[in-house]
Amino acid sequence: MLVERLSSSRLEMEAEARARFMQDGFVAVPGLVPPTELPRLREIYDGLFAARAGYEKGDFFDMLDPEDRPETARLPQLAWPSKHAPWLAEMQTRARAHDLVASLMPGAELVWEFAINKPPRTGAETPWHQDEACFTVGTPYREAISVWIALQDTDEAMGCMRYVPGSHLGPLVEHASVGGDKRAHALTAVNPDIARMVNVPLKAGDAVMHHSRTMHGAGPNTSDQPRRALTLEFAVRDAAAMIRRDFVWNRDKWTTRDARAAAATPLAERLKRRVRMTLVRLGW
Repeated sequence: MLVERLSSSRLEMEAEARARFMQDGFVAVPGLVPPTELPRLREIYDGLFAARAGYEKGDFFDMLDPEDRPETARLPQLAWPSKHAPWLAEMQTRARAHDLVASLMPGAELVWEFAINKPPRTGAETPWHQDEACFTVGTPYREAISVWIALQDTDEAMGCMRYVPGSHLGPLVEHASVGGDKRAHALTAVNPDIARMVNVPLKAGDAVMHHSRTMHGAGPNTSDQPRRALTLEFAVRDAAAMIRRDFVWNRDKWTTRDARAAAATPLAERLKRRVRMTLVRLGW
C-alpha cells in the first residue's frame, strides 16, 4: 500500500511512496476515493458536464479549440466544480488528498480544482506540459502538488496519465499555446524529451500525485466510454515566492474563456484586479 491510516480521519504517505515521489516526481495512490463516495462523485460530475456548468462565466471551456465551442469540445474542462456542487468541497476524498499532500508539503492548502472529461472516441490527447508553465502573474507559490483522480478504470486506450520520471528535477522548459494560437487555453511543451515516458493506468477511485514541474500529458480517449478525471492542486502560499512576471508564452494570452469571465465580472471588480496585478508587477 502507498498510504497508511494514522487515525480515523488522517492519511500519511508511507516512506516508500514518499521516496518514489521525490525520485520520479509522481506516485500512484490506490483507493484514494472511498467506495461509498465514488458513485455520487461520478453522478455529480456527469451532471455538471451535461449542463456545461458555468459556461457563461468562463468556468466551462474547451482546452484546445481557440473558438471554444462547447458542442464540439474535444477536451472540455470545468474550473472549480465545487462552486456548482458544494458537496464536492465536503467529501472525504478531498480531505484524504489534502492529508497526503500535506505529508509531503506541510502547510499546503487547496489552490486550484478542475475536472476534465474526454469524450468517447473523440477525446483528444492532453499535450505534454509542466503545470508550472501555467502559473501567471500573481500566483503566490512556485511549486505545487496535483492529485489526479480517476473516476473509472483508466487505461492507455482511455487516455491514462503519462509522465517523464525525474523531470521535476530539471528546468522549466519552453512552452507555447497549442497551435500557436494564444486564444487556445492549453499550453504545450516545445520539443519535450519524452524518451523515458511511462503510462500510469489506474482503477476507479485511484489517484496519481505529481509535482508541478513534472513533465506529463495523457493520451487520447479511443474507447467507447467517457474518461472522467478530477484534479485537486495544493500549494503553500508564500508572498516571497509570488510570480511577478509572466512567462513569455503567457504574455498577451487571451482566451474566449477569459473574455466570458471578464464579461461576467462587474466593472469595479475588473478594475480592482487590474490595479492589484499592476502592484504585483511593481513588487508591492
